[in-house]
Amino acid sequence: MINKKKFDFVLAATLLIIIILGCIAIFTASSSKIGEQVTYSSYWWKQIVFSFVVFGLLILLLELPMPIFELIVTPLYVINILALILVFFTTPINGAHRWFSIAGFNYQPSESAKLLTILMVAKVIHKEGLGELRQVFYALGITILPVVLIMAEPDFGTTLVFWAALFAMLIAAKIPLFYVLIMVSPVVSLVFSTFWFGLVLWLCFLTFLLYKSRLSWVAISVTAIVNLFLALIMPVFWNGLKDYQQSRVLTFIDPMRDPLGAGYQIIQSKIAIGSGAAFGKGWLDGTQKNMNFLPEHHTDFIFSVIGEEFGFLGGSLLLLVFFILFWRLTKAISEIKINERRIAASGIFAYLVFQTFINIGMNIGLVPATGIPLPFISYGGSNLVINSIGVGVIMKYLNERGFIK
Repeated sequence: MINKKKFDFVLAATLLIIIILGCIAIFTASSSKIGEQVTYSSYWWKQIVFSFVVFGLLILLLELPMPIFELIVTPLYVINILALILVFFTTPINGAHRWFSIAGFNYQPSESAKLLTILMVAKVIHKEGLGELRQVFYALGITILPVVLIMAEPDFGTTLVFWAALFAMLIAAKIPLFYVLIMVSPVVSLVFSTFWFGLVLWLCFLTFLLYKSRLSWVAISVTAIVNLFLALIMPVFWNGLKDYQQSRVLTFIDPMRDPLGAGYQIIQSKIAIGSGAAFGKGWLDGTQKNMNFLPEHHTDFIFSVIGEEFGFLGGSLLLLVFFILFWRLTKAISEIKINERRIAASGIFAYLVFQTFINIGMNIGLVPATGIPLPFISYGGSNLVINSIGVGVIMKYLNERGFIK
């Protein structure tokens, strides 16, 4: 039952506002205005239906007894894994097996896998007496299973969200940072693989950090050798990529090298945002959107629609609402005393922040086009429902505060 004294009304109000802003953004993204004639696709009213579903589910979640909520996490995680397997037997959409189509609506099990994996990891690694190394291995094992299935769909972008949440949960669980450093180090080594002076400096810095962490020389040596090996085989891996795969990477660095191909989306997105200037072109008047120059403008590139029609001011107001949401979430995490709940809340916070950063960065050309939607704003029932329930879980934790466990 909702406890009015403990309930975070500011967080709930912010969530409501950002969902409403998402519906408004999708309404204008669903429109096509040519002269005085305006036509609409069905995305906007479907998103409104999803929004009402969200409010109903949040009420049920807050009213659900905590013992029952904690009891259903494991079976729901297992069912979601089965769904990720069964989705391969569905009809592919644009060459990918990601959705179940039910009565005109699509359900994407990779979205629910994010939240359920976070809750499952927190449930397992919070236990007292569990060694640090076992905590890391258990967390990796629970996370890798859905990640492998999602990569096979294929959907590489979504898998990045799992790692962001995992690192945040390990830190919240007070796992020594050198474990996280060891897990992240191969990515850094791959980045420096073509810059040998930088690679040498990085390996020296890595060795120094691990030495200061009082790790054994055997572990330090193995870590350094693995990182060096990965850096050495990177050129071989690069030459093994298909031409179009190399083109995607190079086009991210310089979109103008293929303006009509791999760089088209990023270029059109930047044009749309830039053309909006300070106050935008006006409600429904975005030319990049209306002329359909901007692809996927109701999902991945909806921030570009906001920038074009509402300008720098509109984009800044949206970012302000996100800032308030994330500020209230960090405040909530600091007030949660039970370890399992604090770890889960940290993972939820991390994946929401990561998705927001990646999507907006993608729209303004800071990161590659990865297909990660903007939370609460991009069209998509699975995305909206799961993200909102994630915030609802944190509100439930606040509503049922306990002592340190």
